[in-house]
Amino acid sequence: MAHYVQLAIWRRAACFPESLVRRNDESRTERERAPLMDFDFPADDDPRRLAVRAWRDANPEPTQAELHAAGYVVPHWPEPWGLGADPIHQIIIQQELAGLKVTCTKGGREMASNAIGVGWAAPTILLGGTEEQKARYLDRIFTHEDIWCQLFSEPDAGSDLANLATRAARDGEEYVINGAKIWSSGAHVSDMGILIARTDPDAPKHRGISYFAVPMDTPGLTMSPIVDMTTVHSFNQVFFADMRLPAENRIGEEGDGWRLAKVTLANERVSLSSAGSLWGAGPSAYDLLEQIKGMGPVVDATMRQKVARMFANAEVLRLNRLRTLSAKLNGRTPGTEASIQKLMADEHGQEVMEFAKELVGAEGMLTGSGPSGELSQSSRSDATEIKFRKGHFADVDPVWHYGFLFSPALTLGGGTWAIQRNIVAEMALGLPREPDVQQGMTWAETQKARA
Repeated sequence: MAHYVQLAIWRRAACFPESLVRRNDESRTERERAPLMDFDFPADDDPRRLAVRAWRDANPEPTQAELHAAGYVVPHWPEPWGLGADPIHQIIIQQELAGLKVTCTKGGREMASNAIGVGWAAPTILLGGTEEQKARYLDRIFTHEDIWCQLFSEPDAGSDLANLATRAARDGEEYVINGAKIWSSGAHVSDMGILIARTDPDAPKHRGISYFAVPMDTPGLTMSPIVDMTTVHSFNQVFFADMRLPAENRIGEEGDGWRLAKVTLANERVSLSSAGSLWGAGPSAYDLLEQIKGMGPVVDATMRQKVARMFANAEVLRLNRLRTLSAKLNGRTPGTEASIQKLMADEHGQEVMEFAKELVGAEGMLTGSGPSGELSQSSRSDATEIKFRKGHFADVDPVWHYGFLFSPALTLGGGTWAIQRNIVAEMALGLPREPDVQQGMTWAETQKARA
């Protein structure tokens, strides 16, 4: 099975011949037979491009609030939050505002990205929230007045997120919440959290879940830091001990939380994905190739093969990003490309970071080591701070050492490599699904069987 999964990954990502896998042309859908890449970016004098450029020139260092007021935070959203921008217009906005320095301060300190608020909480509130909830939350998300975190994963649920055990028991006009969440990125600096909790243990595990907006200073909510081997405190474990939450903080109907938790998949903006090796952030294979050029010729045959392989994988990923973009621009819903992209990109990120250390030989074992040379600011950007200093390696950017230590997480976070391969096997190759011995059982019944 693994053999055919790998062939499917390469054929679909790199447009390899159909004969590489056992699949008849008659079984291919009309979408699969559509052109793989078919788009042109608007000309330099496109009126929409000129309008964005004029705003950028008038606002060289806008605040987050000014960016939101212009409709550029979520341009694909309807007014009053966005511009109702079509896919091409979104690409224009992204291109013209690339590199724009946006200032966002709160309490005298500069705030980081509000990616969970903008990308997860806001689309869910737009779909399932009341008018009062939209008025209460949305503008504050887009101006970054409220930073949001995600309270989904649990210590005992593993990759089976729907098996969550955190309970939200209704008590009049409140819910009493008990349980624990883990790997909560940025929870310690967040104002709000999106929480999914079990409101009906006697329903099947996907149906008895509800979705809540939780102020992070609510009594009964505590957390402990998780400092990973990059030395950064970005994760947390969050505990709920008889935490009382008003029923008005529930988003959508009771029991509809699993559907709402997946809303973001259908509300992603169209974007030119970054080639960064750390989930789209940090340095890319192309950055490393530039560093290699500055080091002189690669004379070792094995190392040359590794350089060639890394470049080939980077190109395959670049072409697959363009194919996904093409599908969106042409009104088609991308299929298994997204799972293939994540699977390949995560392993490729590890490949890049490991190779960066290997290039410098034995000194690669030392803290702060890596290929020498300057990196652009965009290639240094990351979701967490980098605490390593240059020290003995004054000409080496600390992001290489940070990325090497962080990279083992790439194939685990956001869906493990094993889950992504299952998706490719079932959705791309049509292989039979794994048997579900818990099918038809309520969540409470599965827990008894497990015990």
